[in-house]
Amino acid sequence: MSDSHDLHLQELRRGTVVLACLQLLRTPGYGYGLLEDLERHGFATDANTLYPLLRRLEKQGFLTSEWNTEEARPRKFYRTSDEGERLADTLTTDWRALTGAITSLTTESPRAEES
Repeated sequence: MSDSHDLHLQELRRGTVVLACLQLLRTPGYGYGLLEDLERHGFATDANTLYPLLRRLEKQGFLTSEWNTEEARPRKFYRTSDEGERLADTLTTDWRALTGAITSLTTESPRAEES
């Protein structure tokens, strides 16, 4: 695809990845597993994008985290906070409304030409 298309698609996906992370992390997960989950659901994301996003969402109070040191390699697990769940619910409702609005733009019959 064209560079212009890629740029616009990247902009369109930016906010959807936030919502996808908040939804997926209702069940605790670690970064690499989240990358795999996102890709499996159609939100291919680069690690260099995801980890700063997770830190930002945690700093904003939408995620919590804790280290699991029981395995050979310590891993940081993230979980959507109560505030993050409320945000995810609200954004999901907003997303559905936007989807409906876009669908109406592409399915409505053209307006009759004015005389």
